[in-house]
Amino acid sequence: MKHKFELAYGNDFIPLEIPASVEPQVILPGKVQALENPLREVKAALTNPTGTPPLLEMLQNRKPGKVTVVVNDETRPTPYDMIFPPLLEIFKQAGITDDQVVFVIATGIHDPMSPELCSRTYGREMVSRFRFVNHESRDTSSLVDLGLTPSGYKCMLNRLAVETDFLITLGVVMPHYFAGFSGGRKSILPGLAGHETVSCNHARMVELLDHMPPIDENPVSLEMIEVARQVGVDFIINTVTNDKKELVSVQAGDLVQAWRRAVDVSASIYETPFAREADITVTCACGYPRDVNVYQAQKALDHAERITKRGGDIIWVGKCQDGFGENVFVKWLEKRLPPKELMREFRDGFELGGHKAYAIARTSVRNPITLISDMSAADTALMYASKADNLQEAFNAALARHGDRATVAVLPYGSLTLPVKK
Repeated sequence: MKHKFELAYGNDFIPLEIPASVEPQVILPGKVQALENPLREVKAALTNPTGTPPLLEMLQNRKPGKVTVVVNDETRPTPYDMIFPPLLEIFKQAGITDDQVVFVIATGIHDPMSPELCSRTYGREMVSRFRFVNHESRDTSSLVDLGLTPSGYKCMLNRLAVETDFLITLGVVMPHYFAGFSGGRKSILPGLAGHETVSCNHARMVELLDHMPPIDENPVSLEMIEVARQVGVDFIINTVTNDKKELVSVQAGDLVQAWRRAVDVSASIYETPFAREADITVTCACGYPRDVNVYQAQKALDHAERITKRGGDIIWVGKCQDGFGENVFVKWLEKRLPPKELMREFRDGFELGGHKAYAIARTSVRNPITLISDMSAADTALMYASKADNLQEAFNAALARHGDRATVAVLPYGSLTLPVKK
């Protein structure tokens, strides 16, 4: 019997059939049941946090005049409908009025979110009730100089986070291709940092991609933690979701302690062991919002490389309806350099945004890439990839090249699952 898959593509799905004669390794997240009563669990986490007093007690003792809540942009599927009601109830109990609260969107170096997109992401009632502000990494008037980071570069952070009386960050914890995991400290760096600060931090990714250290030894992550401590994060609310985007864990409290508990849960779900490398890997960027553009969908390509033999084919599925997703990324691709030359030039002059071009070029040196997306053939070629309009035809062609004895891997949740060799 054929092996049949439905891979997410934007808000739709596209089918794939693999012959019965081929036994694919299917890299799936661990099966974890959704929380039966997520609102109750969020409330319990705020009442019994890790490493801090209860949130209500902290607010009552501090009596802050200004409260800043940091939220993700649309590319991170954070379950706000489960987080906001218990959080707002605590604000009410603490006597904090709506005009004392500002929500800052941790865009990092991404484009700002439009009012309509904010309404879809956070809820129309929330956006009409509270002030939501996009972080803008190049707007120096909105940043504060906090001196130097431990590595010696200038630390510029969002003024609303620095000058608030109480700072709360919300996040979702998932594998990240060079920071180890998202969430926690990433709400501040890169989320609310100046462009130069993010660039200096991310420049170290080049040394990590080939030799990813454990999360507690990752220098990029460790510096993110130091910067978040420097700005003074008072309380975090971090979630872990399953492959259906259902809430499976919520951790709240201390910047590091609560985040590390969420990391452990996320790792148990998304770090997936594999037995052998594949001749052909099909990787899916998980649909919207993770495949909204190439900049986001690249994570699925990076994860696929980890399980693919050198010279093996990677078939990369992501709608990318919004195109490349970042201007500096496009600038590097439009140099039209051979991949090894782009990598050499990038190592000599790191530029934030270009790091995605470097990562794709690095993969293309090892593996031929076929991209199934809404991108044109010309734009696909800029990414050292071949465009295919039909996933099944692309797979059949790869199988014909490698033969019936080819080993195959399928990553239906390629942006999330991190293949780990046994």
